[in-house]
Amino acid sequence: MVEEGTDISSFESFTLDDAGGEKAPPKEAPKEEASQSSEPPESTASTAPPPKEEPAPQAEESDSTGARLRTSLDREPNASPSAKALALEKGVPLGAIKGTGPGGRISKVDIEKYKPSDAAASASTATAGPSYEDIPASSMRKTIANRLKQSMNENPHYFVSATLSVSKLLKLRQALNASADGKYKLSVNDFLVKACAIACKKVPAVNSSWREVGGQTVIRQYNTVDVSVAVATPVGLMTPIVKNVDSIGLSSISSQVKDLGKRARDGKLKPEEYQGGTFTISNMGMNTAVERFTAVINPPQAGILAVGTTRKVAIPVETEEGTSVEWDDQIVVTGSFDHKVVDGAVGGEWIRELKKVVENPLEMML
Repeated sequence: MVEEGTDISSFESFTLDDAGGEKAPPKEAPKEEASQSSEPPESTASTAPPPKEEPAPQAEESDSTGARLRTSLDREPNASPSAKALALEKGVPLGAIKGTGPGGRISKVDIEKYKPSDAAASASTATAGPSYEDIPASSMRKTIANRLKQSMNENPHYFVSATLSVSKLLKLRQALNASADGKYKLSVNDFLVKACAIACKKVPAVNSSWREVGGQTVIRQYNTVDVSVAVATPVGLMTPIVKNVDSIGLSSISSQVKDLGKRARDGKLKPEEYQGGTFTISNMGMNTAVERFTAVINPPQAGILAVGTTRKVAIPVETEEGTSVEWDDQIVVTGSFDHKVVDGAVGGEWIRELKKVVENPLEMML
């Protein structure tokens, strides 16, 4: 305590030590680094210090070029927005073009006139390589293409589809093949070829063609049914003809279809064996992925039937004990008709007759 009126200048240098308080612990002197060992750094002794690393060299800026600093926008090619869009579409590098517009501005005309140098073009080709192969079209392929194009251009197609039950047909086929003693082996397609001929006889308007005779347009209606059967061959689709189908049996149809199909794939058909016909059937049922499809009419014919694969379908059946389920074998067929020759109602009538004979296959035996 300092009494009132006492001069405190004598206490200016007073410290805690003078009052007898605890002294602050002395600060620890910084540890000195270990003195250098008498062994050089290269020594194998365990006490040798590691060699001192040299400081990494500092990055130095290159000498300035003296050029004016430019923003990223300034460094973009001087091109109009439409020229940039066209260059992006055509894959033209803007940096390789010298603009002819005001102030060296690149325009759409500059993009359109751009031609890559031979070296750049060859390098691009060598890097990317061809992405396609040009296969010359054979004369047969050209003929097929011309006929199909003619058909689509000149024949107003319309299509009628139906689901046919073939359970009875498959049972009849199995029974006939079992009793054939190896003389024949009927396919589902053989039955359908015969069914088409029967339907054509019942609805003869479908068994017709549009013709120009002596300067007059006529609809030629045929008295016999010659069914063209579409066959895939290495050179394209061919349609060898089974003649007089309406008057021959299933075994004859089967043998002719097999013979014509083999010779079509071998390229040994005579022109009269695939040119003509009054109706066509195209069956893709062997491909289980194809449920249904539509076919292009084989001119000058007026109709073609497209056949999908066979499917098992659950059918509800009412019994005294209630509702049960039976499995039915079914196929979906689609008829393509030329509306110049066959009206819509007539095409529908033909499909109905086809359905009747397929679902009651014993009629084919009559």
